[in-house]
Amino acid sequence: MKKKIVHEESSGNVFVDLGIENPEEALAKSELARQIAKLIKKKKLTQEQAALILGIDQPKISALIHGKLRSFSLERLIRFLNELGQDISIIITPAKSSERGSTWISESHSNTRIAS
Repeated sequence: MKKKIVHEESSGNVFVDLGIENPEEALAKSELARQIAKLIKKKKLTQEQAALILGIDQPKISALIHGKLRSFSLERLIRFLNELGQDISIIITPAKSSERGSTWISESHSNTRIAS
């Protein structure tokens, strides 16, 4: 006899599903940190080299790479991406299908929806 697996449909934001405070900000910070970690790896930087570029100490690089983001603001993470040679664009447009708008973070080939 097969057991039925009980599951819930995701909201699309794991931080909402987990009941985290400010889930949209948590997801945005997580996505920016993921991009920073990806760039550090792509550029083959050590944590110490990345720390020098970003103007922080090596333990903060380790925290960032491991998703410990409480001490990092969205603005600071955006600045880190700029220091790593990335342009950041913020575009504001009218919502298409609802009264409440959505927030997205994207790179040239993918999109991450932050909130709707």
